[in-house]
Amino acid sequence: MNDKTEILANSEVTLHFSLALEDGTEAITTFDDEPMTITMGDGNFMPGMEMAIYGLSEGDEQVITLTPEQAYGYPDQQLVHELPLSDFAEQLPPETGQVIAFSLPNGEETPGMILEVNEEIAKVDFNHPLAGHDVVFKVKILGIKPASFEIND
Repeated sequence: MNDKTEILANSEVTLHFSLALEDGTEAITTFDDEPMTITMGDGNFMPGMEMAIYGLSEGDEQVITLTPEQAYGYPDQQLVHELPLSDFAEQLPPETGQVIAFSLPNGEETPGMILEVNEEIAKVDFNHPLAGHDVVFKVKILGIKPASFEIND
C-alpha cells in the first residue's frame, strides 16, 4: 500500500519550480530563492502545470515540456495596443524591447512589452512573454498538505 501523500485537488503544495524556453533560457525560477506554496486549483499555476504535478509525492522531481496550449496559450493580437506617448511619463519615454508595468482599472498591474515606438505612439504587447512557446516546466515537490474540508452546520 502506498502511504505517501499524493497531490490531489485542493492539496497545499510547497515546491520549487522553473519555467524555461526549450533553448534553456529561464523565465522564472524559485530554485535559488524561497520555495512557493500553492493550493491546487487556486489559479497560481496554469492548468497544464497543475496537471503535470497531480499524483506526485513529497521529494518527487519532474521535468516536462508543455505545449503553448498547456502553458500560456498563443499570442492574442487583441492584446497588442497602440498607446499615445502622452500616456507615458515624460522623464521615462518608452523604448523598444522594454517591459513596463501598467496599472489596470481594477488597481492590479500587468506587464507590457514595448514592440515599437514612433513620434506619436508606442505599440505595447500585453500577452504573457511565454505565450506561443513550448515551456520546460521543472518541479521539485518539498511538501504536501492534503486538502482540508470544513463542514459548516
